[in-house]
Amino acid sequence: MKITGGKERGRKIPVKTASARAPLRPTSAKVKEALFNILGQALKGSRFLDLYAGTGAVGMEALSRGAREAVFVEINKDRCRLIKEISERLGYEGRIRVHRMDARRYLERARQRGETFDQIFIDPPYQSGEIKRILPLISDGLILSEDGIIIIEHSSKITLPEESGNLRKGKTYRYGDTSLTIYRLYQQGGKIK
Repeated sequence: MKITGGKERGRKIPVKTASARAPLRPTSAKVKEALFNILGQALKGSRFLDLYAGTGAVGMEALSRGAREAVFVEINKDRCRLIKEISERLGYEGRIRVHRMDARRYLERARQRGETFDQIFIDPPYQSGEIKRILPLISDGLILSEDGIIIIEHSSKITLPEESGNLRKGKTYRYGDTSLTIYRLYQQGGKIK
């Protein structure tokens, strides 16, 4: 895999499968490019949260394209080690944090500490049902900045809910078997920013 844009464009990110029981399903170059076209200039100086990080390729791309900091949450210890190795190779050590834990547990801890993020990328295993468990943990607006955005990568066969607490679904972009769906905090006047 390669970083497709920004300062580190063209740099390779190794993809290693941690085990046969934990295969990787990396975000394709086409979907990743679409994701960062959606985010655009909002990445500049932002805090980016990469849940279910895998190799960390999406968070590394966010840093390459101008994010100030990226937080990676991944439960697999080998993948966490890989994310740290890649970040060192790219010179990002001071701009990343890697948490080896379940995404739900991380969000609960982050809420207690008062952490907020400008972009949250959620890419759980497609058939896991995690999205429905994760959205309510973000829906109170405590962890997503006021103008923040959530982007969920999911199977195109799955239709996500129109709302979850204070979150409202925006546009869904389809790329074959994969879709990206946007959520934002519900704004006064009934509009999604």
